[in-house]
Amino acid sequence: MPDPAAVLTAGPVPAYRDPRFSVVIAAYTLDRWDDLQRAVASLRAQEPAPHEIIVAVDGNPELLERVRATLPDVIAVENDRHAGAGGARNAGSAVATGEVLAFIDDDVHVAPGWLAALHELFADPTVLGAGGPIRPDWATARPAWFPPEFDWVVGCTFRGSPQEAATVRNLIAANMTMRRDRFEQLGGFRTGFGKVGTRSAPEETDLCIRAGQRWPDAQWRFEPTAAVWHAVPAGRTEPRYFLRRCWLEGTGKAALAAHVGSDAGTSTERDYVARTLPSGVLGGVGEALRTRTVAPLGRSAMIVLGLAFTVAGYVIGTAQERWAAR
Repeated sequence: MPDPAAVLTAGPVPAYRDPRFSVVIAAYTLDRWDDLQRAVASLRAQEPAPHEIIVAVDGNPELLERVRATLPDVIAVENDRHAGAGGARNAGSAVATGEVLAFIDDDVHVAPGWLAALHELFADPTVLGAGGPIRPDWATARPAWFPPEFDWVVGCTFRGSPQEAATVRNLIAANMTMRRDRFEQLGGFRTGFGKVGTRSAPEETDLCIRAGQRWPDAQWRFEPTAAVWHAVPAGRTEPRYFLRRCWLEGTGKAALAAHVGSDAGTSTERDYVARTLPSGVLGGVGEALRTRTVAPLGRSAMIVLGLAFTVAGYVIGTAQERWAAR
């Protein structure tokens, strides 16, 4: 895959009437084997069917062999690019033959009609890619203190996101499609940037922003009927995980801003902080007064704490990025 800075200017964009979809699933652990099998089964049930299903395995030879032995109709590839989900997706995309790439995670299963909802969007030549809502599939019930405004903490669509069809700045790689030719011309996911181990940076946001900067007349589309379900294990419903994830979101957005500029890297977030979060806090207080219950106040408090941890992570991350650039 070429370096993003070295690619040539793209040619005209075709209008696909009946595009073939190559679905790439990034996987790395045997702990999600049941989830991965469910993901593949949900893809097999789609109408129209995907052109091919590719499982790209990051750093786990045992998982790679199990996929090859157990799922013979699936193309299994080893991540021979940079470590992490972005590298795995790049490796999977390199063997894809469909006109459109579709990315989901190994702990995601797609709803009936997912592919059909995305299919027709690519008849519009201005559409670079599209995605839809990512709904939480809680292993336990949603905690009473967990604010819907922070569902991004568990990799899901959050309150304040579009509810109807819309053009958006970026998609989330757990439910994301993109024209393969444009993906290749852009250089794929940025090398050395993204989710590796305990480090987290928004690689899909970086990809979408770079694409938007390069093709300013193109668009990323949100399609509300193209839904997927994202597994949320019990360990991700603890306040400690919530706050740690907020901190990492802040440091990740600082790293993003260092690459694409602070205006592009935080444009959507500024509106979210100015509108969505105050509405959530006040809504929780109002609900507590109406119902005379404490749980809504807990959600309001977590919005404030989550924002504080995210901003702190962004400030520290920005300082680290500036120091590293010296």
